[in-house]
Amino acid sequence: MSIDYSQNKTSLTVKSNTNSTSDLVHLDPWEKLKQYTDSRIALGRVGCSVPTKPLLKFQLDHAEAKDAVLQDLDVDSLIVKLSENCRSPIVELDLELVTERSDQINNQDDQMNDSLKILKVTSQAQDKSEYLKRPDWGRLLSIESAKQLEVFGKDKSYDVAIVMGDGLSARAIAENAPKLVAELLSLFNDKGWTIAPLVIATGSRVALGDEVAERLHAKMLVMLIGERPGLSSPDSLGIYYTWDAQSSSHDAMRNCISNVRNAGLPTRVAASRLLALMEKSYELKLSGVELKDEQELPVLDQSQTAIKLL
Repeated sequence: MSIDYSQNKTSLTVKSNTNSTSDLVHLDPWEKLKQYTDSRIALGRVGCSVPTKPLLKFQLDHAEAKDAVLQDLDVDSLIVKLSENCRSPIVELDLELVTERSDQINNQDDQMNDSLKILKVTSQAQDKSEYLKRPDWGRLLSIESAKQLEVFGKDKSYDVAIVMGDGLSARAIAENAPKLVAELLSLFNDKGWTIAPLVIATGSRVALGDEVAERLHAKMLVMLIGERPGLSSPDSLGIYYTWDAQSSSHDAMRNCISNVRNAGLPTRVAASRLLALMEKSYELKLSGVELKDEQELPVLDQSQTAIKLL
């Protein structure tokens, strides 16, 4: 007796020496809907059990979700991808030198207008274990980063600060942030907004961006962060936007655009939605629950014949 997997993805047949064939997998009536979602629907069954292939896929997705949470952000690789996508040379500003040679750093900052400037900061969570056990530490800059940013931001002000935080999925930042940042920089430059050096934050929760924007004196904060992985979305990036972010800011002051990834919301659409929010925010001088996402997205042609799914 041999097992043949070649018929299709959802049927498993057993062929005996007598060439008789019997279906083991009972298909679900919702089978046609599977092409429209990554959700675990219409798995079928073998007797009272889940078929082997969906079971193995579940175990793989669960492992990928755990890896996304536990994986550290490869900052050097991220910087290389940012340079490639933004088509600009990278200059890493060493914050450790700021407190000792602030005048020299400020002069260098002014002379490198054609380069993409990067700042690296850390939270008070020193490793992944602390980050998961103490979410409050992930919302606070480390003492060193806070002091260095304070000095760096002295006598400076910007329209926009972009912070990239690893969050609960470093993979999401590594795969999606470079493309999204390139889109955003182009849009912001077209608006004539001044942009602070890009900030890469490790051990970061959403609220960490507030402390960064406050010290850089940025009117608008764009916080890009890896979202909590789902079993079908270990690479989902979230965008949190805040007007006049302060360390005292709370969730009601933020707007969120989520599920930015190849299999979710495309980076170009996400950037367009964010820009529309920011333009309205700039006009009203507010964000959060009082700011509504009123951007019109393309809709299906209602004149087309309806698709029969079942």
